[in-house]
This record gives sequence, structure tokens and C-alpha cells, in this order.
Amino acid sequence: MEEETAHRQAEQKIWKKMQQEELQRLSSAQHHLWFNVGAYLLISIIEYYLAIIGHSQTLRADALNNLAGIISAVLLLIGIFIARDTGDDDIMGRPLPEDPTKSGQKLQLARFHYETVFTLITGIIMIAIAGNVMYTGLMSLMGKTKMDVPQPITLIGAGIATVIMLVVWWFNKAGGRKLQNAALTAAAQDSLSDAMTSLGTFIAIGGALLFKIVWLDGVASIAVGIFILTAGIKIFRESSLNLADYFDPKIEEQFKRAIEKYTEVKQVIDLNASYNGNMVTLDVIIAVDPTMQVKDSYRLGEQIEAQMRRQFGVVDTDVMAVPFVKKE
Repeated sequence: MEEETAHRQAEQKIWKKMQQEELQRLSSAQHHLWFNVGAYLLISIIEYYLAIIGHSQTLRADALNNLAGIISAVLLLIGIFIARDTGDDDIMGRPLPEDPTKSGQKLQLARFHYETVFTLITGIIMIAIAGNVMYTGLMSLMGKTKMDVPQPITLIGAGIATVIMLVVWWFNKAGGRKLQNAALTAAAQDSLSDAMTSLGTFIAIGGALLFKIVWLDGVASIAVGIFILTAGIKIFRESSLNLADYFDPKIEEQFKRAIEKYTEVKQVIDLNASYNGNMVTLDVIIAVDPTMQVKDSYRLGEQIEAQMRRQFGVVDTDVMAVPFVKKE
């Protein structure tokens, strides 16, 4: 009994440490996203104003694209805020258990899912904005709206947006790698797409001004919409797969090979890994010698959990041992 109590206390100590590290990473990610909000807001205002006075649909499309960046960053901030809220006494109105050693860890891991949920919503909003941008560009090409050659001042707006978005992309990419944060990784993909669309906007406006081609502005706005759509679909796909408990089979195979190195493990019968926000949990069923004592199989499970945490950063590994049966 004393050994079990000591084990529980040790497990809780390890969990608290890993939880605190993840919460610290989320806090740092919040600072990055606030920078995103400020940068996107500045760019959107400049571009939209210049698009109106300079008669450029492409610049307007880019301004709406950057407006999507503001919405994305705010949604990700909300998701991270919920994930970091460890001091409340309920989750979505449901009370937490009094004993945190029973399911408090699982509930906190559930909170980390909110970051992924809001990343998914970000992808949906980007897809919707892409539809609006492409529709507007198509209507102009069909003659439903008036087309004009953009004014030279719009070229300045596109140039400023390109430079700022490249800075934002580098900032998000560096932060995403350092913090291993899905929200910042999504933001980096979004900001890179935004930088490319701003660059495309700059080139399109420059071409329209140089060659006096009226329809080029409409075509470029459709191209911008396609860039937004591609980025939105990619973010939606990755976050929805995470929520559906999809995990890369190649990485699961690495987990399996690491567990099979233990001589006591006769076979890895089943292995399932899943994401909880940025944290990975693992459920595994192993086959062991039928004569192995319970205490030995328990210790083996603890060794496997420690190995998976140390080698792969898996936050929690549930190991179930069953008797090994030879196939005839």
C-alpha cells in the first residue's frame, strides 16, 4: 500500500511538472499571438483604406485575408486561454472531481483540446473568406462590377504588407519550433500564406500599372483567394485529424519498436496514440509470460511509461499486460 501511495505521489509530481511546462509554452504562445493581432490589424487598416482610394480589388482581397488573420489569432488566443485555465472548479459547467489523482489529469488534458478546436474554426473561417474573395474577383471579370486600373498608392500598401507579413511569419515559425505549439505552427502557415498573397498582390498591382491591364486586378484577387483557400483547408485538415484521434502510423511504429526492445514483452498487441492539444498520450496492450507475477508486470509498465516519456515526450502511457498465447 505504501509503495502504491509513493508511486501515485511520484506520478503526480511528474505530471505537475509536465503540465507546468506545457502551460508555460502556452503562455509564450499567447504573447506571439498578441503580436500577430497587432500586426494584422495595422496591415488590414492600411490596405483596406488604400484599396478604397486606389480602386484595387486585389488589395481589398489581401486586406480581407489579413482580417482573417486577426480572427484566427483571436480564436487561437481563446483556445489557449481555456487550455491554461487550471484554477477553475468546473469544465464547461461540469464539476471537477475532488480527488485530482483520479481524473484531474485527464480533464486537464481535455482542456488542451480546446486549442485544437479553435484552430479548426480558424481553418473554416479562412475557407469562407476565400470564397468571398474569389466570388468578388469572378464577378468583376464577368463584368458585374466596375473594373479600374489601380492607383500607384496601392502598390505601397502591398509592399508594406509583404514586409510586415514576412516578419510575422519568421516570428511565428521560430516560436512554433521552440515551443512545439500547434497554434503557433498554424499561425506560421497562415502568415506565410499571407506573405505570399501580399507579394502576389504587389506583383499584380505592379503589372496592372505597368501594362494598364484592367482585368489583371480581378485575376490576381482570385489567385489570392486560392492561396487563402489552400491554407485554410490545410489547417482544417490537420486539426480535424487531431480531434479525430488520428496519429501518424510511422511515429506509432517507432513507439512500438521501442516497447518491443524489452525482453519481457513478447508482443505488442495493440497501440494507440492520440493528441491532447500538443501533448501526446498512449494506450498500449502488451503480451507477457503467463507466469509473470502481477508486481513484475506492474513494474514493467512503469518502466515502459518512463521510457516513452524520456525518449518521445509522451505525457501519459497506459500499459495493459495480458498473457502471451503462442499461435499453433
